[in-house]
This record gives sequence, C-alpha cells and structure tokens, in this order.
Amino acid sequence: MAADQLEELAQSLPAETDVRVQPADGTGGHSVVPHLACAGAAEAIDFYKKAFGAEEMIRLPGPDGRLMHASVTINGQMVMLVDEMPEHGMLGPKALGGTPVSLHLGVTDAVGVADRAVRAGAKLVMPVTRQFWGDLYGVVEDPFGHKWSIATPGENAPRTTEALTEAMMAAGQPG
Repeated sequence: MAADQLEELAQSLPAETDVRVQPADGTGGHSVVPHLACAGAAEAIDFYKKAFGAEEMIRLPGPDGRLMHASVTINGQMVMLVDEMPEHGMLGPKALGGTPVSLHLGVTDAVGVADRAVRAGAKLVMPVTRQFWGDLYGVVEDPFGHKWSIATPGENAPRTTEALTEAMMAAGQPG
C-alpha cells in the first residue's frame, strides 16, 4: 500500500475507537500465546518435550525446510514456534545477544522440573529456592536462549503489598 493510500485510510478512521481485546476461537483461548523464534525450531520442540513434557500440536515446514509455524502445549497452554527467518525479522535470543523476556511456568514441583530441564540441556541461571514472596522459584535458559522461570506457589505467601514489602525488606532485597 502506498503512503498516500495509508494516509487516506488513516484519515477515514474515527478519531477514537472503542476496540476491545477479545479472544477468538482457535487462537489460544483466553491467554497471551508466546511465539518463539528459535535457531532450530524442530530441535526446540524436542527439547520442550524432554524438559517440560510438551505435547506437539503441529509442524508446518516451508519450501526450504524451515518451520514456518509449529505449536506445542506445555501445561495445557499453547506455545508457538518458528525457525529463525532473518529475511522476515524473525530472530531468536542467541542471534540478538539475549532476551529481556522470561516465560513463567507454574508447576507443582519446581525443583523437579528445573532439574529435568537441566538434564535435557538447559542452563541453570538461578537455582530454585524459597523466595520472599513465598514461592519456590528458579530460572533456566533453554539451548535456544529463551529464559524460563519455574515456580511452585507458596502456601503461606504474603498477599498484601504491605506484607510483600515487609518480606522483601527482611530478605535484604532492594526496594
């Protein structure tokens, strides 16, 4: 679309719109679905099966063999994957020199899941320990550069802002 056509379209839209974000059937339900670019999406699927018990839903290779789309479920939640495609701006964390994003995985056994991920090839970034907010919590980095926080909720965790702040200060955390 040419710049003048885009400008004309923009001018035709109402100044303010009441657009509601609503789930659409077949797009992951009521959740935000991560879409991970990986240098080796097929290998990432295999890793996620070993590390997190992922179940494969679909693999769609393109004409050149790279995965244009794939999806798995982990703990019943969809995670989509794609092979790196620099020509389309799809780069994984390793190509970008890291990621500021962490995927959070809530489980009943954070220690066991983190250990399973490390045995499957993840790097332990932060050992699973009891945190001031009550959770058993740790972080691993998968072989493709994506970080996963793994947590088991604590039973007697502080729930109010005041109680969390007090626990944070008692733990010597910056505040």
